[in-house]
Amino acid sequence: MQITIIAGGSRGDIQPYVALGTGLKEAGHTVRVLAPQDYQDLITTYGLEFFDMGGGVQTMAQSQIQDIVEQGNILKILAVTGKGAQQLALQSAVNGLVACEGSDLILAGFAGLSNGLALAEKLGIPFLQAHLMPFTPTSEFPSVLTSQLPQTRLTRWANGLSHRFAQQMMWQMLRSADNKARTQVLQMAPASFWGPFASLQQNSQPIIYGYSPQVISPPADWPHYIHVTGYWFLEPPAGWEPPNDLVHFLQAGPAPVYVGFGSMLSRKPEETTDLVLKALARSGQRAVLSSGWGGLKKEDLPETVFMVGSIPHSWLFPKMAAVVHHGGAGTTGAGLRAGIPSIITPFFGDQPFWGQRVCALGVGPQPIPRRDLTVNNLAEAIQCAITDRTMQKNAANVGERIRAENGIAQAVAVIEKIRNPK
Repeated sequence: MQITIIAGGSRGDIQPYVALGTGLKEAGHTVRVLAPQDYQDLITTYGLEFFDMGGGVQTMAQSQIQDIVEQGNILKILAVTGKGAQQLALQSAVNGLVACEGSDLILAGFAGLSNGLALAEKLGIPFLQAHLMPFTPTSEFPSVLTSQLPQTRLTRWANGLSHRFAQQMMWQMLRSADNKARTQVLQMAPASFWGPFASLQQNSQPIIYGYSPQVISPPADWPHYIHVTGYWFLEPPAGWEPPNDLVHFLQAGPAPVYVGFGSMLSRKPEETTDLVLKALARSGQRAVLSSGWGGLKKEDLPETVFMVGSIPHSWLFPKMAAVVHHGGAGTTGAGLRAGIPSIITPFFGDQPFWGQRVCALGVGPQPIPRRDLTVNNLAEAIQCAITDRTMQKNAANVGERIRAENGIAQAVAVIEKIRNPK
């Protein structure tokens, strides 16, 4: 098959789809990836065809949401990113027509959902949803996107309603951009005001989810055509070697703590770095500090702290005593797979949900919202993670079970069965 994957967002959003694409390629399929230009090198390194979605995600994020991301107000963030989506919609549709030409299947998560559905409808190509977080309504737990809102324990009815609310919240953010692409580029009628979700569910469209059933068991009220395959982990490319100075640092003392907030932006990166360094000093821990998009920087780091850029989590995390991060789906999965405690400092979106799951699994302390992060509570959380033997044992057990899974192989098998049911 020729398969086109549409993947938008930050590196943590893109990377699992590159991993899935690599698995499909190894199974003999031709894989194209429509993604932001920031990730061309990442995609082509793994032998996948790259098509430019348009724009640079990091540049757009820094110019548009840097001042509000630490507040964690998802409605404000959605309002601003919705305007940014309109800037990318036309080019994404134009290049998407080229990327999808001759394809047998279009695959996308939420960041590519509206574009993928429109292209699939225009070209008459089957479409498959492939998400990194639970997005199908269930009565068993509330939507991952409403977990940060003030709420008491919801009834089963209210749980289901929260998923519908989240779907509409996300769809209304994208609707204007989607209609612009449909009418101006694809020469199609605008989409329904209420979006595609109801019709997708009524048509029993298959969905694959790239997270582990060890972390969230498939709800009993999900239909049979929804598949939780396990995580789609991307291994380092062939020939990759870690920096020598990092290897020497790791060998020079006890296992350090990893601290990094991925693509989450910081208005005052030096203040964030100072907070982290003080918490590390108070807890007496060595650390690997990741700069990320937040631009964490410190001219004169202590000898006990090593700063890195982009290092494969699959190589780095197993060498850590614990990991501190923002709670993105991919980073959360990497921490769980490594079998070490995780300390989640969520900013917005699905991050509070993953922080709560980590705590519920007994593999990390209570999440600390980024806006509430202090030297004291971070130091206490680090101390808990490196001294709580039960937490460490739980993390090791969960990691062992996740490492026994092969989410990519499972997803490839599901995709091939969907296209060739016999």
